[in-house]
Amino acid sequence: MKKAGILNRHLSGALAELGHGDGVLVCDAGMPIPDGPRVVDLAFRAGVPSFAEVVEGLLEELVVEGATAATEVREANPPAARLLAGHFSELVHVPHERLKELSAEARLVVRTGEARPYANVLLRCGVFF
Repeated sequence: MKKAGILNRHLSGALAELGHGDGVLVCDAGMPIPDGPRVVDLAFRAGVPSFAEVVEGLLEELVVEGATAATEVREANPPAARLLAGHFSELVHVPHERLKELSAEARLVVRTGEARPYANVLLRCGVFF
């Protein structure tokens, strides 16, 4: 049994299968999930777990070389926008409709219980060397 890090066996296993360039969509409870990517649904109740908790936990375990978020997050959800800006100096912003299109190319979708709008980010995996 793991004693630290991500304990959810489905999420931990899915993360171990990721490679360089793979996409991971971390999304709120309302984001449409496309057919295709593997989904780990962590949503329990509205707001639980939060987008911030899941993003922070994933960033402790993943090497991320890039990230994309919806332009709308800046105005509609300032806390999520600040969180993302604090972690990704070169965060790419695209219209929400475009982010939904890009999410179909993700290898993994991690759904949170977040109930605030536009709390979504598409992470691009990097390498540790």
